[in-house]
Amino acid sequence: MKSDLVTQASEIVADPLVLVNMVSQRVRQLNSGRRPLLDEVRPSMGVADIALQEIIEGKIKLVEKAEA
Repeated sequence: MKSDLVTQASEIVADPLVLVNMVSQRVRQLNSGRRPLLDEVRPSMGVADIALQEIIEGKIKLVEKAEA
């Protein structure tokens, strides 16, 4: 996982615990066969890098659930 991607993603998702949860959930999805939402995926990118880049590009957003 590249630290510059973490820094950029943390500017979008300020809470580090939320960011970790978003990335880990997306990594699980990618590992289970879901396709990346990015236009270009370099061979050197790991799944965590892909998840972070998706957050940076706004392809994945945090949606808060409404309380019942």
